[in-house]
Amino acid sequence: MRQLIECVPNFSEGRDEAVIGRLAEVIRTSEGVRLLNVDPGKTTHRTVYTFVGEPQAVVEAAYTVIREAAELIDMRQHHGEHPRFGATDVCPLVPVSGITMEETAVWAQKLAQRVGEELGIPVYCYEFAASSEERRSLAWCRSGEYEGLREKLTQPLWKPDYGPAGWNDRVARTGATAIGARNFLVAYNVNLNTTSVRRANSVAFDVREAGRVLREGDPLTGKIVTGPDGEPVRIPGSLKKVRAIGWFIQEYGLAQISMNLTDITVTPVHVAFDEVCEKARQRGIRVTGSELVGLIPLEAMLEAGRYFLRKQQRSTGVSDGELIRIAVKSLGLSELAPFDPQRRIIEYMLEDGAPAKLEAMSVRGFVEEAASESPAPGGGSVSALAGALGASLGTMVANLSSHKRGWDDRWEEFSTWAEKGKQYYNALLRCVEEDTQAFNRLMDAFGQPKNSEEEKTVRKMAIQEATLNAMLVPLKVMELSLESMEVMKAMAETGNPNSVSDAGVGALCARTAVRGAWLNVKINAAGLADKARVAEILAQAEELARKAEEAEQKILALVDEKMSK
Repeated sequence: MRQLIECVPNFSEGRDEAVIGRLAEVIRTSEGVRLLNVDPGKTTHRTVYTFVGEPQAVVEAAYTVIREAAELIDMRQHHGEHPRFGATDVCPLVPVSGITMEETAVWAQKLAQRVGEELGIPVYCYEFAASSEERRSLAWCRSGEYEGLREKLTQPLWKPDYGPAGWNDRVARTGATAIGARNFLVAYNVNLNTTSVRRANSVAFDVREAGRVLREGDPLTGKIVTGPDGEPVRIPGSLKKVRAIGWFIQEYGLAQISMNLTDITVTPVHVAFDEVCEKARQRGIRVTGSELVGLIPLEAMLEAGRYFLRKQQRSTGVSDGELIRIAVKSLGLSELAPFDPQRRIIEYMLEDGAPAKLEAMSVRGFVEEAASESPAPGGGSVSALAGALGASLGTMVANLSSHKRGWDDRWEEFSTWAEKGKQYYNALLRCVEEDTQAFNRLMDAFGQPKNSEEEKTVRKMAIQEATLNAMLVPLKVMELSLESMEVMKAMAETGNPNSVSDAGVGALCARTAVRGAWLNVKINAAGLADKARVAEILAQAEELARKAEEAEQKILALVDEKMSK
């Protein structure tokens, strides 16, 4: 798998469009990386950039833009609402695919060393790249902010991991930088119907993991209670893996709870939103919406959509687009600016600009592509599409059944079936593309050179491997299509009787997919030299075809019985 890491540098400039644009241009023109998002904030005086690529390219681009920021941003002139201690305030590396956190941390250390030694910037390594336990915390590394940096650098405890351990004209201009490796962090702000920072902070302290210090009497001005160790006693907040503060955003004219969700598997966005809503309500404040800073993983948005649908007792087996729409509406993500999923969801950004996939074509586009002189997409891809269409019909009946009048107590039953159907049609849609790729791979193998004996051997092995793959992809289509028929059968038995014919058509499509894919398995069998493997695959395919025929007959009998009534 290709190694990909994400880099999310935060620069202490959110107002000068020329500087913001120049830093974006440096990243955009760096070889091997892709700039995904630029998110400036005037009040915070900070801009968050997000780019992605293979490790070496990302580290090179990060170094180059940090160097540029050191020349363009003067920390002696900087003031903003967000905590900061340097021109490049923080530069985390985040593993995306094909790379471990430990490997990502090594790349972060390499970047930190180069920035410290070549650019003369004090660098503190944090999170998974930290050199000590306390330095894992970004807040600890940045404590005292820029204004406290000169004094910090005189203390052994605060000696940077890399770069100068003293104050000079260069450090006065650039400040320090935190470079680390971390999990995917979601920067998320919740909007309040108040302008009071003090009240916003009260809500932030209610929810953030660190909570607030315990005071005698008045919770704001009372004497701080200390424990036996002399440290302040803290009242923990209600949300794990959440950092939060309250602030006032001049450009919006409202206060926000600004949160970093450091592990969205522990506290997802929708849980944080609802908890802030409740804590704000208890203090007489209302949440009006929210905003994301930077990008968010697709699954986080899908789970938010499912969460809010479950609260409404609605089926969650709807399309990804519908789940995202529900999430955006429920979280109020478009209150301050339109939320464009294609520009804010990381997987969609990575796909942007890639060659169009068969599954993304219009109906007419796919039909005309199949009808063209090119042999692919062919019967295998069409079979996979037929299977996906069948599963989608079963899913539709489940979704219709989940909100049928008088069946309110059965919504979860049908939602579960709709989720299953969605999994099947998504898997089969992927097979539409996989089958064409399998054919192209086989053609590429036949096209390999065969001049020398070594080339002939390599070509033969490639052909055999590609032929096997060309059998296994349609075999998978057969398996998925047969399994999807359980959804149509359940819907024919217990689903909305007004849609029983759709369950029947879904079964017919699934059976067609099985039979069509079977033909593709058989036509490729002749090219595979391993006859024992051929016999095994053909026997498996024949059994799948037999079961699909039986399932189709049972489902159609159920359909006919219900329609006759």
